[in-house]
Amino acid sequence: MKLQGREVILGVGGGIAAYKSCDLLRRLQDRGYAITVVPTPSSLNFVGSATWEALSGRPVTTQVWESVHTVPHISLAERADFLLIAPATADLIARIAMGRADDLLTNLVLASDVPKMIVPAMHPSMWLDPATVANVQTLRSRGFVVLDPEVGRLTGKDVGAGRFPETATIIANFEEMTGQSQDLAGVNVLITAGGTREPIDPVRFIGNRSSGKQGIALAIAARNRGAKVTLIAANCETSQLRGIDVIQVETTAQMQLHLGEQFDHCNILIMSAAVADARPTHVSDGKIKKMALTTIELTTNPDLLSELASRKGNRVLVGFAAETSDHLKEARRKLDSKGLDVIYVNDVSGGAIFGQDTTMGTIVVRNEADIAVKEVSKDALSNTLLDHAIRQLG
Repeated sequence: MKLQGREVILGVGGGIAAYKSCDLLRRLQDRGYAITVVPTPSSLNFVGSATWEALSGRPVTTQVWESVHTVPHISLAERADFLLIAPATADLIARIAMGRADDLLTNLVLASDVPKMIVPAMHPSMWLDPATVANVQTLRSRGFVVLDPEVGRLTGKDVGAGRFPETATIIANFEEMTGQSQDLAGVNVLITAGGTREPIDPVRFIGNRSSGKQGIALAIAARNRGAKVTLIAANCETSQLRGIDVIQVETTAQMQLHLGEQFDHCNILIMSAAVADARPTHVSDGKIKKMALTTIELTTNPDLLSELASRKGNRVLVGFAAETSDHLKEARRKLDSKGLDVIYVNDVSGGAIFGQDTTMGTIVVRNEADIAVKEVSKDALSNTLLDHAIRQLG
């Protein structure tokens, strides 16, 4: 599945600075970008395909003659949201400026209609050569973002303009190009996701249909906007998440415990988890035989949000409501009774929304008009909810 606005082709030129792009790839992944590495054939003398495949988790090709049946120069171009070439040698810059297409990377440059950034790295005399200067001017005139290299020590004893910039500098410029806002920098966001499960015996439990997709999308969106994110995940897959503190739980009691520990450290709490309303009063140590499984006595679980409301202070609380009738009436009731600032409510009749990549519903904000949400990706809804949370935070 394509991550909306997050697919990046990382082109790697044949310079010694290629090894530094390994760290660049990792840091981009930390920010939620999905990376496909396309090295030039000569760059493999510095960093091999096995390294790029291990770091990116994706296959690596360098020539249009590899995996021809997939038409890689078109399929990759259509999938990409951004193209970042780092490092770019004088030769690679010259070939791109001339419109050459003699390997997969230069084919992709011509075939893709996405924002492109080039990070040069070369000897100072090559960077300052009139031919390179003219080629860089040509690329900038065509809309490429071309960073100036840094001044510093290069290979051997040489010092001058041509050094590969630091990873943080590249990412800052890249995100300025991509428009990825860092408006949550310095903000601690606590998010719950998934559905709690209440054991009946060692093999059975009371649960719900929540997949955790919306909560995970919220955690990724908050991280990408600069927040320090803690995700309390109930029975959902989180192994691929990077740059997010994940606490795995199973039951409502476990979630309650960790919420209590983490709440004082957050600025924004987003309760997207589907918390079981009740749990079995008695949990059997052994598997209950089918013939004996006739009734289950239930005990009501605590209302986790209502418990935290008394400690709210200046924090912003965002909740979710999954209803099958009287959606807005229930949303407004919960907004008031739980001390929420924002609540998102949707119709889950027939199991709708659960496990899907899209959602639709209504955002209810305290003292503001309701906002109808037509079918959108859960990624898009996440950023919309974060926008409202930021406004409430002030």
